[in-house]
Amino acid sequence: MLRFLISRSSTPVMQVTEVSGDDVVCLIKNSATLSGQLYTLHVSQIRIDLPTLTDKDKEARNYLSKLGDLNQTQIFAKIENVEGLTHFDEILQEADGIILSRGNLGIDLPPEKVFLFQKAAVYKCNMVGKPAVVTRVVDSMTDNLRPTRAEATDVANAVLDGCDAILLGAETLRGLYPVETISIVGKICAEAEKVSNHDLHFKKTVKYVGEPMTHLESIASSAVRAAIKVKASVIICFTSSGRAARLIAKYRPTMPVISVVVPRLKTNQLRWTFTGAFEARQSLIVRSLFPTLADPRHPAESTGGTNESILKVALDHGKATGLIKPHDRIVVCQKVGDASVVKIIELED
Repeated sequence: MLRFLISRSSTPVMQVTEVSGDDVVCLIKNSATLSGQLYTLHVSQIRIDLPTLTDKDKEARNYLSKLGDLNQTQIFAKIENVEGLTHFDEILQEADGIILSRGNLGIDLPPEKVFLFQKAAVYKCNMVGKPAVVTRVVDSMTDNLRPTRAEATDVANAVLDGCDAILLGAETLRGLYPVETISIVGKICAEAEKVSNHDLHFKKTVKYVGEPMTHLESIASSAVRAAIKVKASVIICFTSSGRAARLIAKYRPTMPVISVVVPRLKTNQLRWTFTGAFEARQSLIVRSLFPTLADPRHPAESTGGTNESILKVALDHGKATGLIKPHDRIVVCQKVGDASVVKIIELED
């Protein structure tokens, strides 16, 4: 079975009736309109014996790794067929994040099976702390001002399942209402996050990680547990690589996590540069994280504890975004020398 993937209302389905040399004769099974400039031809339930990564792909990756900060480029694996499902665990281990291409998966899988894989895949991503992104959520908004009730529920359920991001396609690529689409999807996600069962997610993650925990896992889970117990408004995490903040976010605290990325000074003996912009920007896709880049002139590691100048910047950032208010309690997670510190502070007026 062949399909041109365009949108939910314009997806022609064709059955192959004859193959003659390079020519394929198909019987069109439905009415559809070919529109736009981008078409994807999908062959259902057929394994094409071609390498996923060609030699040119591998050369490009090696080339990127030599271009300074571009070696930090993250790789998100797009799962779109049965082969991706079969090898999902191996792919998840190597990738920095997962994109579930539900449009393609809906062709390779029976419709009644798609939601089962989606839930299982998102759960696995959550447990290892890697972003899960879902696609094809409000197709009808390509031509309509409002999503269907089923689509609105689908977006909410994706958030409740634990996905980190929603990837829009035709709705914003060539849709009539791109701004309205982003606004509505954002509002649905915000409402769903309010009723997410964070406590259950925390318990599941702790159980999955098991004991003994690594040092970082222990600090991250302790910071979240402390924030929940004292009803903190935010968790502030000082980090250089972003890993500590992502680990905290993995435990899905009920409050936002302000990730303060502290730049590192690097030199190649010809010039000095600061790192940190990559780490801060890449954290944006992680659910619950609000990254900000610290001033490189103020080191975060000091023998006296949390550096007050950076903490003030983080607090000001939280106040400006409405995350922090007077008399709020804040949990601060920071590495001081070789030790990791979880500190609880209470704001004054």
